[in-house]
Amino acid sequence: MVKLHTNLGTITLDLDAEKAPATVENFLAYVESGFYTNTLFHRVIDGFMIQGGGFERGMKQKPVRAPIKNEAANGLKNEAYTVAMARTPDPDSATSQFFINVADNDFLDYRAPTAKEYGYCVFARVVEGQEVVDQIKKVGTATRGMHRDVPVEDIVISKAEVV
Repeated sequence: MVKLHTNLGTITLDLDAEKAPATVENFLAYVESGFYTNTLFHRVIDGFMIQGGGFERGMKQKPVRAPIKNEAANGLKNEAYTVAMARTPDPDSATSQFFINVADNDFLDYRAPTAKEYGYCVFARVVEGQEVVDQIKKVGTATRGMHRDVPVEDIVISKAEVV
């Protein structure tokens, strides 16, 4: 379990190391190193997801470790309150950024071992703090530079800890 302490409350995640071992290992390495301290939920789209884990205040991107292999073919689905790794169009490009689904997003699920249909690896579920997620998904957003859907008021992860 990991607790994400934010300025809007605490979100508790139950990690699934059995179905997403490399992803959980990667996420825990970032948690244990303190990487997520003072990072933002920098992309919020109500009806879709809230994304965090890569930017500090001012939309300053943090340096990350090497990308990991995508474990989206693990049978876990991108359902509301599940947590998945964010990535670029390259299926094996996930590093530190993650998102919490705020709706059932089956179009993000694994379909085939192709770049277009590989999906996004679910590795955890929100087990406490769903109301915090619901509060975050409702915040006002704007465009900052080349980044869209950025909360007008910073949503800060003050600390992430293994519990």
